[in-house]
Amino acid sequence: MELAGGQRPTIVIGGKGSSLSSADVYAVARGFRKVAIDPAALERFSRSQSPPPHPAAVESISKFLTSAESRAALVVLINKLVVSDGAVRPIFLSLIGEILGLQSGHSSLDFGSSGGLVTSLFKLNGKHPDEFVGATKVEICLLERSSAASVGICAMLDCCASALVSLSDAVAAFSCEAARADVALFDLPPSGDGFSIKDETDVAADIKAFLFGSKTHPKTVGQLNSEPFSEIPLVHGSFRGAVRALHDRTRVELNSSINVRKNAVGVESRLKENALAALVFPLAMSIQSMYELSSRRLIAVATFLGNEEKRKKFMEDFNKGCPSLGVMRERLCLISEKTSSISDSVEVLHGVYELLVILKEILAWEAAVALYALELDDSIEKQEVNDPACINVNSENEKVEKKVEKKNRKKTLGRGTSILWKVFKDLLNLQNDASIDNVATFGHWAELLALYFDPEETKLDTLLGKIKEIVEINEFRRLPKIPKGTRDFGKEQMAIREHAFSVITGVFKRHGAVSLDTPVFELRETLMRKYGEDSKLIFDLADQGGELCSLRYDLTVPFARYLAMNNINSLKRYQIAKVYRRDNPSKGRYREFYQCNFDVAGQCEVMEADFEVLKVLTELLDELDINDYEIKLNHRKLLDGMLELCGVSSEKFRTVCSSIDKLDKQSFEQVKKELVEEKGLAVATAEKIGTFVKKRGPPLEILSELKGSGSSFLGNRGSVLALNELEILFNVLEKTKCLEKIVFDMSLARGLDYYTGVIFEAVFKGSTQVGSIAAGGRYDNLVGMFSGKQVPAVGVSLGIDRVLPIIEQLEKEKNKVIRATETQVLVAILGKDLLLAAELVNELWNAKVNAEFGLNKRVRNHIDRAVESGIPWVVFVGESELNSGILKLKNIESHQEEMIPREIFAEELQKRVCFSSLSFLRCRFRLGAPRELVWIVASSPPSTMALCLFDL
Repeated sequence: MELAGGQRPTIVIGGKGSSLSSADVYAVARGFRKVAIDPAALERFSRSQSPPPHPAAVESISKFLTSAESRAALVVLINKLVVSDGAVRPIFLSLIGEILGLQSGHSSLDFGSSGGLVTSLFKLNGKHPDEFVGATKVEICLLERSSAASVGICAMLDCCASALVSLSDAVAAFSCEAARADVALFDLPPSGDGFSIKDETDVAADIKAFLFGSKTHPKTVGQLNSEPFSEIPLVHGSFRGAVRALHDRTRVELNSSINVRKNAVGVESRLKENALAALVFPLAMSIQSMYELSSRRLIAVATFLGNEEKRKKFMEDFNKGCPSLGVMRERLCLISEKTSSISDSVEVLHGVYELLVILKEILAWEAAVALYALELDDSIEKQEVNDPACINVNSENEKVEKKVEKKNRKKTLGRGTSILWKVFKDLLNLQNDASIDNVATFGHWAELLALYFDPEETKLDTLLGKIKEIVEINEFRRLPKIPKGTRDFGKEQMAIREHAFSVITGVFKRHGAVSLDTPVFELRETLMRKYGEDSKLIFDLADQGGELCSLRYDLTVPFARYLAMNNINSLKRYQIAKVYRRDNPSKGRYREFYQCNFDVAGQCEVMEADFEVLKVLTELLDELDINDYEIKLNHRKLLDGMLELCGVSSEKFRTVCSSIDKLDKQSFEQVKKELVEEKGLAVATAEKIGTFVKKRGPPLEILSELKGSGSSFLGNRGSVLALNELEILFNVLEKTKCLEKIVFDMSLARGLDYYTGVIFEAVFKGSTQVGSIAAGGRYDNLVGMFSGKQVPAVGVSLGIDRVLPIIEQLEKEKNKVIRATETQVLVAILGKDLLLAAELVNELWNAKVNAEFGLNKRVRNHIDRAVESGIPWVVFVGESELNSGILKLKNIESHQEEMIPREIFAEELQKRVCFSSLSFLRCRFRLGAPRELVWIVASSPPSTMALCLFDL
């Protein structure tokens, strides 16, 4: 069934798998498409039993739209009637289709109410007065719930705005070219910890794609006001986000069905229209920002129009031809008032659509003045570009271009803006030798481009296609990104990291721990129900081969699973590996990070393993040299006893603990509110908990208070057991000089479900705020969860990714240069003789000397490389050295040079390297730094290590 005549392309509604798009609605609204209903859908309607129609009541509310908006509403209405489950008469669909096919009169349709719409449809049609008495109850229901007017205007908005997203970026890049803006303004690398906005970084990358290869920006800093251009990612990124939100909602609204059995017709329709109005208000604000920024760029480009007369003429024409910013602000205020009062949602949508039309006009003016400025500048070399593929960097033509002096080289457009330059000229039908002396061309060009920037124009499709090609062909130049919550580590960071790992591993091995590794992912059933409320942070993987797997959340549960699987009753192990949390990234909080675990499993004396684990933690933090830290400590049985004394039921212990554990980040009033409103505790119970969790101080003092006469804890069996264990632990820690670093903190809860005894957490007290840096505790029942056999265990986990920023900051404060390599000798070949370099450096490698080589004729380049990399020795090998058989050796630090025979140069360098390492070791040994001694010796070649240890 065809609903609109003519030779225009047809949009079929109701076909299998078909859907209506915003572009379809816009094309029908502007009269460029006709509509037809799939015959199978009509057949379904003809078989349905429809109740007799009744006269349509004419309601007092009226709403009239423009002709284009009315047609958009009608095509949305037809689609809603077809895809919904109500019994609609084919003759009723025919009525709407015939109205849609009329050449005029659509602005007389009343979309204020269902009754008004039906009456105005019959009145405008005027062909079947006897057949139509009104509409059925089902048809009235569908008309009410369709919100056709609001959805239709949203579709028009979506179509126009989506086209302007790409177009505005292209015009902005073109203005950057005309105003000589520096491409470096758009260097916005993404952040792995969630502190970069994807839309902003995407806009910056697209602008760089257009400007790649540009040689028009000024060489002198301060030659250009960069503000209107540096703000492009921010403003255009917000515009992208608002348009995407509109597009996602409109796509759903266009094709969602209506349930006629649902009640509250009028309420649902009104709420939907209000929701759509609220959705487009951020778009209206972003349109105003886009307009303001475009006008500022336009003024910046106007400064390059050659003389004052042309600049003045342009500004006069622009002010006459385009609404002022004040007008835009007045319209936005009106839209804001209507949105907040919820008085007329359709009027809000209409107002935003008008703002979008004005934005299109100013973009046309901006493109026109940028084109004029570029045409006026004879110093810019404008090459004809016919094939977008020619913008590849590795073009063969570039390889054969003649080299010219930089001072004589002409300025060139970017590879993408060169294409835009040609496309704009083609749109305006300008010849290469066209005269631009007539300043009246500004308004004419802007008027033509505004027409071409309309979605109804096929020429806009061509332009958008070119823009897409530019961005996609330059995709290989777009900076790749890493997922949020992950990081890359550079060479200096890796040097610190490797040193820290060596220190940590040394401490673990000193205590007799053996290394263990487990899979990076586990069966999901292994991890679930082990972490309490934190289980929601487990990273689940897609089903592979019928197994549901998850990335490991920590290293403790896999360790317990390993003990259970292998029937191991006793093991002291360490493991350094990555774990994964589906968390919200923030400062010091990542989704992928390392844990360094030390665990002791097996039966032993009371507090024996607990003491050693805490001792290991203090050694780790001391030897990593992070200065001021403290270890907060509590006991899970004491915590449970406290909750029991406060009247908390046992089934709520764990969930209440998870709230208490937030006291290091939130005030007690916030935690109290959560306990009462979310966890269901009485206010008195929450306040009583507050009196306990505020106890904090030196371990023996707090312990004495809790064990003193009259203490309520003495009447609780679990609390008494915990206090006795803590007394043993504190006395041992005091004996080993560790207790001064420990604070007894009864607010420490550690929300993980598997803890059963002592729990602790280390925090850094310096200026770098990173949260907890280590944590652990006793988990006697975890192994039994897997095997049924109880294996007591206690462990600690060091978060090295939070410790490293502390070390880096401390190194920076000490003005220490971090050396990324351990190269000791640079073999500097003063030429291009790779065979000679290979021969000499191989002798050093065979002698276990860390060496590199370089091929360069300039001595200065070799010295600069050695200084930059911290290489202490350089061997210079030139033609004179080869002829004489004597090589020149330079000490970079002392600047002393000496000559050594070619035959024994490897042995001589080995001795000097060993002597340098030995002198450093002697110094550090006398200063009493055994951990650095171990680290340096361990990282030295075997020969060096032997000589150093022998001498010591």
